[in-house]
Amino acid sequence: MLSILVCHSYFLRLDHKQLARGKPYPPLATLQVAAMLRKAGHRVSLFDAMLAAGLDDYDRMLEATRPRLVLFYEDTFNFLSKMCLGTMRRAACDMIASARGAGARVIAAGPDVSEAPGPYLQAGADFALIGEGLSALLEVLSRLDSQPHASSDQLKEGVAGVASLNQGEVVTVNGARVLPAAQFDGIAAWDLVDMERYRATWLAAHGYFSLNMAGSRGCSFRCAWCAKPTWGNHYLQRTPQDVASEMLHLKRNFRPDHIWFADDIFGFRTHWVSAFTAHVEAAGGGVPFTIQTRADLVSEPMARELRNAGCTEAWLGAESGSQRVLDAMNKGTTVGELLTARERLKSAGIRVGFFIQLGYLNEQLADILATRDLLAAARPDEIGVSVSYPLPGTKFYEMVKAQLGRKTHWHESGDLDMMFRGTYTSDFYRKIRNLLHDQVSLQGLGATGADPGDGQGRAQRTLDQRWRDLVIREADYRSPSASSGSHPVTGYV
Repeated sequence: MLSILVCHSYFLRLDHKQLARGKPYPPLATLQVAAMLRKAGHRVSLFDAMLAAGLDDYDRMLEATRPRLVLFYEDTFNFLSKMCLGTMRRAACDMIASARGAGARVIAAGPDVSEAPGPYLQAGADFALIGEGLSALLEVLSRLDSQPHASSDQLKEGVAGVASLNQGEVVTVNGARVLPAAQFDGIAAWDLVDMERYRATWLAAHGYFSLNMAGSRGCSFRCAWCAKPTWGNHYLQRTPQDVASEMLHLKRNFRPDHIWFADDIFGFRTHWVSAFTAHVEAAGGGVPFTIQTRADLVSEPMARELRNAGCTEAWLGAESGSQRVLDAMNKGTTVGELLTARERLKSAGIRVGFFIQLGYLNEQLADILATRDLLAAARPDEIGVSVSYPLPGTKFYEMVKAQLGRKTHWHESGDLDMMFRGTYTSDFYRKIRNLLHDQVSLQGLGATGADPGDGQGRAQRTLDQRWRDLVIREADYRSPSASSGSHPVTGYV
């Protein structure tokens, strides 16, 4: 069997906004793949870049483990990995070069690798995996195990879903497949994680410890702006018993205070959530958790079952308070459904967060003000705000790529830069983001039931004046030549 060092390249220290936020999670998809490889009999070690001091830590692990193969498998549950931050691409390429210098074979996989394999191959990767990549990976590893000295061409011959260099040109063999959900039954390789370091980081910043899980992979909905470089439109769900078993494993072994379910859509159907609850309760109870879901999936029975399962917070992809914008996105939800879902979750005692997207192509001031009105009516407990992001592999990217300059990725998650000519400038959207955050914060103070007093009243009057000033001057922030159309992708900040 092979000795494999499994890696990812998301160094928290390279993303100043997320470093200050202080909410790091272990690389879930990377750990799932590590567990799968161990189940196949390979000797697996992990380099977890998340809390690493830098590339020197990685080089020391290379020296200590001397792997035959280094597999870069980015955490596809981390939306920042999906956004392909520029700092992380550079780190990955440096790590690939070091692995080749140490005499290891190198395979790379991840959203950015799928859409732009060239930089990774030029850095020294033998080949890149397209999409999820695991079907191709298992086939290649079987060959490498039986033929340790096989050339890269021999290893990938006839294998679909790989990219490689041929005389400096990227050649891709299409036909990538997604492994069935059963391949991910069982527990991720949590024992490879320095859990106490994560615990210390969380406790120092927030006073509690959170870990991450996923009960599914992918999403079957077809929002026009959503990039699906890994799973396409597949929604692959684990069994309720398997997910409950993993939660209970984390509870027994690592004692988290909270779980973040990184699924695009948690549960999906009420009966799945009910079965999950039954398995957890039969074993003595689980861990309070946060999920992501869609407004049109939050029926009254679903809200009750989520509460019974231990859900304390749910994030909805609200995106906009403008039905015109939602329809242009092919979001498939209505403003009314957002309001109803918020009320149902609130009645069940579940906190609600709204993801808000600004800058959708042809979004106008009236649409932005409709979003402000939605937040005033729904009064979510928290929001995350971003601007439309032209992620490679989407129709939106194809529509605006001619407008992109040298900067085609955010450097780190705090950029919030418009990389195409939207209706307004980046500075305008940053101001709107700040106003929306301040609005929700003030609404939260009012929701406590305490006497608002003169201080909150002054803060509200100041906020109202900031809105008026920006609305009056909005023409000053319009882009010289705004794009029109649809289909952006977001990363929330």
